[in-house]
Amino acid sequence: MNTPLSDQTLARLFTEARTFSTFLDRPVPDDVLHRLYETAKWGPTSMNCQPARWVFVRSEAEKARLVSVVAPGNQDKVRAAPVTLIVASDRQFHRKLASQFPVNPAAAQMFESNADLARDTALRNSSLQGAYLILAARALGLDAGPMSGFNPAALNEAFFPDGQWQANFLVNLGWGGAASLRPRLPRLADEEVVKIL
Repeated sequence: MNTPLSDQTLARLFTEARTFSTFLDRPVPDDVLHRLYETAKWGPTSMNCQPARWVFVRSEAEKARLVSVVAPGNQDKVRAAPVTLIVASDRQFHRKLASQFPVNPAAAQMFESNADLARDTALRNSSLQGAYLILAARALGLDAGPMSGFNPAALNEAFFPDGQWQANFLVNLGWGGAASLRPRLPRLADEEVVKIL
């Protein structure tokens, strides 16, 4: 378990992986979407809170509804992707803590009595879970195109009108169209962003 992954695996997950804006016209089957979740769900969250909720948008009608709330520059990306995932956070995630974090039966009350803590915890941890899902997609041979360009209030009204789930970000999923890739953008150098104290 502690053996480093091969350079080839690290390349697939990180160093050679790309963010895709176009995808091949190839559907992503249900079993692949379920396997994505079954793989990504094991990533750690604070107190095992697991606040992320997953909406895989694939049908033409639901895609049209989603396109209506994304930024103009992202509309064609959503239309063309075989699947667009809405990574949402559950504002009532703590209601599941009794079964998911049984080591502290009182954990839910901490969030029940502090709405700001619940909101921040849900956002932080659903963001982590969304990142795990992107890595799971890459590990399973898919490509991903995460996006934040959308109207959150309009998306929440369209897909989560009861207010319990809140959209965090979007991820287009499928098999990437490499012909449309631009040259890879740079990353900040170690000395610009890392401190070891």
